[in-house]
This record gives sequence, structure tokens and C-alpha cells, in this order.
Amino acid sequence: MRLAVVTGNAGKAREVAGYFAGVIEVEHVALTCPEFRHLDVGEVARGKAAYAYGVLSRPLIVDDTGLFIDALGGFPGTCAAYVHDTIGNAGILKLMEGVSNRSAYFETAIAFAREDGIHIFRGILPGTIVHPRGTEGFGYDPIFAYEGVTLAEMPPAAKSRISHRARALEAFLAWIRQESAS
Repeated sequence: MRLAVVTGNAGKAREVAGYFAGVIEVEHVALTCPEFRHLDVGEVARGKAAYAYGVLSRPLIVDDTGLFIDALGGFPGTCAAYVHDTIGNAGILKLMEGVSNRSAYFETAIAFAREDGIHIFRGILPGTIVHPRGTEGFGYDPIFAYEGVTLAEMPPAAKSRISHRARALEAFLAWIRQESAS
């Protein structure tokens, strides 16, 4: 199978290609998709996949990720990138001042589009919001801890193995393998 990974992030495309090595041939396509708004990352990814498939007319995946903080009612949710660009980690920590419930989770939805429609695969990484630690990663990684270690404290390969994106890719790959066996 040949699969287009639609993203402006070449590093993300390389990560996906590495994950599928020997199973699926991956091609990076840097197509800019409209940013659809919805409270569900799966629906955001579905909108981007529908657009990309309309342009490319071949099997492809796109993804969308959100950060959901329990004490903030799920904020920033599917607006995580915008919130990070505007108030950053410092703004999130300011909102969390005096809050004892620090639980949060990342959710990634992979949308796979082909001629028979769009299929959604999800991956969730539970964790907690903490004061910044570590120098690896990007975005919320310094303030998001999984099992007591921030994503910014993990070597990139370790983060890639346990991440929300890896969990969504794993669900997609299991589905592809099951479908191939049928």
C-alpha cells in the first residue's frame, strides 16, 4: 500500500514513515488544509481528510491533536495549537494556579481517507500538568508529565513510542493488518 501523509511538518511525516517502515510505503505531501473547528479532534481530522482527498484523490492520512485539561473543562482542547501560540505554557500554568486537579490528556485522531470513505483512529496519552522540566520536544512537552516524567525530559525515540500519535498510528496499523487478512 502507498499512503500520502498530509502535513506541513516534514518531521511528523518522517516519524510516520518510520513507524510504518516495511509495512506501508509513505509519501509526504505538504498540502495546506483548512483548519476545521469542532470540539472533537476526530471531526477536525475528518474535515481535513475530506479536503485533502478532494484535492489528491488517493489514500491518505491527516491528523489532529488536542490537549484536554480536566480542571479547565477540557480547555484548550482542539484549539491547543492556537492557545499555545497565544498564551503559551506560561498562560496555561497561570490558569492552573491554585488548582489541585492537574490531570490532563493529549488526544490525536488519525483520519484515513480513500475511495470508500474516511476512517478515524484515536490515541490518548493521560498525564498531568506540571511546572516546566526538560529540554526535548516542543509545545506543551515541558509541562505535560506522563508517569511522572515530562515529555520534554524523554529522549525523542522514547516519546515517539508512547505518544498519543503513536497510539493512534498503532490503532490504524492494526486495522490495516486486519483488513489485509480478510
